[in-house]
Amino acid sequence: MSLIVFPAIDLKNGQVVRLAEGDMDRATVYGDDPAAQALLFAEAGAQHLHVVDLDGSFAGHAVNAQAVEAIVAAFPGHVQLGGGIRNRESVERWFDLGVSRIVIGTAALKDPAFVKAAARDFPGGIVVAVDARDGFVATDGWAEKSDMPVIDLARRFEDAGVASLLFTDVGRDGMLKGCNVDATVDLARATDIPVIASGGVAGIADIRILSLHADDGIEGVITGRALYDGRLDLKTALAVAQAAA
Repeated sequence: MSLIVFPAIDLKNGQVVRLAEGDMDRATVYGDDPAAQALLFAEAGAQHLHVVDLDGSFAGHAVNAQAVEAIVAAFPGHVQLGGGIRNRESVERWFDLGVSRIVIGTAALKDPAFVKAAARDFPGGIVVAVDARDGFVATDGWAEKSDMPVIDLARRFEDAGVASLLFTDVGRDGMLKGCNVDATVDLARATDIPVIASGGVAGIADIRILSLHADDGIEGVITGRALYDGRLDLKTALAVAQAAA
């Protein structure tokens, strides 16, 4: 399997933005038309898209629903959605609207039974977000840090049927510092669930390195600011990921 490259569209007030270290007060706006951005990624060859309702992450419910629906309608591939999805009704609604996979973070820590039930009822559809701040799980839009080690949360879902773990080093997200490859690979090797890398992708070198670890259980990588800032060309990233298969 080749590494899946997920271009990211993060939504705040209906706009395409990127945050620095998950801080809503440090947002850079990259566009006012999320659906158009999704189409640009599709035209570059992307078959997967990672979308986050940032306002929803803090509110605990969908805030940018209209923008997400427009993205799903416009993008011809698979849309993976996260941000404030914390109950069964929300999960069912987004699947009904055409989302391919749902990312659940805060509820994975606070309501694991809900996540396990969703993973059981929607095979291959649930991704658990393992957001790390100093090795511990961050929740509620990364505003809170729990006392649970990342690996403990990951292992909680090993037999639950979740599709993947989405591992983000919060301290690197949006900072272009380079992906935390060591921590991502360590997590992949420590669990039997495929891992998606996120946070800090700075350029094509990150894609190459992660591609080399596909056999360790690295399923994909999410990249945002590097694409928007022109430091990473999406076509090149997709080609590198494919060539390493």
